[in-house]
Amino acid sequence: MKTKKFSTLLLAGLCCMTLASGCGANGAANPAENSAGETQAGEEGNEGTESEKETVGEFSTQDTEGETYTQEIFAEYDLTLVNVFTTWCSPCVNEIPDLEELHNEMKEKGVNVVGIVLDAAGTAGNPDEEVVEKAKLLAEKTGATYPFLIPDASNFNGRLSGIAAVPETFFVDQDGNIVGETYTGSRSLEEWKEIVETELKGAGK
Repeated sequence: MKTKKFSTLLLAGLCCMTLASGCGANGAANPAENSAGETQAGEEGNEGTESEKETVGEFSTQDTEGETYTQEIFAEYDLTLVNVFTTWCSPCVNEIPDLEELHNEMKEKGVNVVGIVLDAAGTAGNPDEEVVEKAKLLAEKTGATYPFLIPDASNFNGRLSGIAAVPETFFVDQDGNIVGETYTGSRSLEEWKEIVETELKGAGK
């Protein structure tokens, strides 16, 4: 009886963890791996993993408002926080107001914020218009003024390929190089400010 009761409690605990953690980037429930903030694949995101030297490359894409952007979006700032999210991810959506506040507070320090709507990439290189409309509504409801970009055909030089959990956040310097660490999971404004300050120091800014 005790064994059966223990098994029931264990199963209930696992179910609670799954509900708290949400889903992976493909919408399936996944356990957390090396996490510290809330994600849709794990209840905590990682503390950051060192990125190898790579670049977002040259690209031309549009945001959810139809404005065209290229790699030059990064040239205007010392550092850009790139937040990859999906419209159905609760932790992603919940941190957008904090990222907007970060965007406003860190501009003077040469830091920009850019969102990438991962699920807006449709088939044959065409945007999923239904998702684009959802993202536009999210921007309106959360007060986000930073751009929500739609993935280009190259997935930003392959950087978006293989993302298993959202939100995922990485940093790009003014030359288009991906720098610093990659962070999985949502965070508070204060946590992001601390991370950005650390990344600025690492970039020598």
